[in-house]
Amino acid sequence: MNPSPNATPARTLTARDGALAGLETPAVVIDRPALEANIALGAAIAHRHKLALRPHIKTHKSPVIAKLQIEAGAAGITASKTDEALVFIEAGIPSITVAYPLIDRAKISRLIRAAKTKGTDLRIVADSAEGIAVLSGEARAQSHRLPVFLKVDVGLHRCGVDPALRGSLDLAAALERAPGLRFAGLLAHAGHAYGAGTPEGVRKIAAEERELLLGFAEKLYQMGIEVREISVGSTPTVILNDDFTGLTEARPGNYVFMDMTQVALGVARPEQVALSVLATVVSRNDRYAIVDAGSKVMSSDRGPHGSDSLRGFDTVFALGEPDAPALGLTRLSEEHGFVEHGGRKLEIGSRVRILPNHACPVANLADRFAVIDAGGGTEYWPIEARGCVR
Repeated sequence: MNPSPNATPARTLTARDGALAGLETPAVVIDRPALEANIALGAAIAHRHKLALRPHIKTHKSPVIAKLQIEAGAAGITASKTDEALVFIEAGIPSITVAYPLIDRAKISRLIRAAKTKGTDLRIVADSAEGIAVLSGEARAQSHRLPVFLKVDVGLHRCGVDPALRGSLDLAAALERAPGLRFAGLLAHAGHAYGAGTPEGVRKIAAEERELLLGFAEKLYQMGIEVREISVGSTPTVILNDDFTGLTEARPGNYVFMDMTQVALGVARPEQVALSVLATVVSRNDRYAIVDAGSKVMSSDRGPHGSDSLRGFDTVFALGEPDAPALGLTRLSEEHGFVEHGGRKLEIGSRVRILPNHACPVANLADRFAVIDAGGGTEYWPIEARGCVR
């Protein structure tokens, strides 16, 4: 499935072309009205289904945006890496889930110390006896009771326990008994929904995720283990799902920006894509217009978790030509992007807006966002957790 090229995304910022014309390129740009509408959408879904919303900040890595999400009703945020989470603890975010199986005691120590100092509600995941033992040892060393989720594999086959195995029930029981820890519940990420291809396929995966988690929770209840929370993630399965019965929390990340992968899946409309890259044509040949945004800005990631619904890397619109069809960014080298122009006259010095297939890596490659408001005003927001990979 490929989205039909259309001019809708180009129109979203056309009224603010003057602000874009003043930016040095390449620039990672946020359309603030679209950003705020996406934040409101996530908050509304959570409110309607009585879910705690803890958005994953790996998409934006910005405490400024996290605080907008909290102001809209989010209960906290989700992070992946230790240093990433520490940025948000320091920024005063009240509740942080590190949804990554930490097994390094030094990293766990830093997190617990920082959370205790700032009064942060810190929650962590585990999916192995080794991870539980390390978490328990450090929690006891710091006289801290740490909430820990058991991560469950619902089909992505990346991390998590298999809910069909007896050993997974035994691991949950071990977590329940571990000194210094509190069994917080079950947590899953149905990232394989990105390969579903259609909204119906995404909904099917969301339903399977829910059934697997509720079935596993029921087995734990029968063992006398209380499952306080059941947390799910992934933007497609949160935005398109219509049945959250029995679930308590949602952790979408990409929804804050959306991207062309979400458009291709039917999760979002093109005008909802809030993040783009502004680039300048610096050279031209008989096939390509060469722009000053290569893989060190755009990322060569074509989409998450095996998504193959889009050709090429990104979707390109010529600035100031809102009615012209979209073009494709079909090749990348480190500092150059290759826009297949098809005979269109993209002159040297002209500018293009590039809508990424996958927005999350783009944010991690920049040090700031250029944020354009409804009136064309520009602010710069630092991406404070970029490059935090430990």
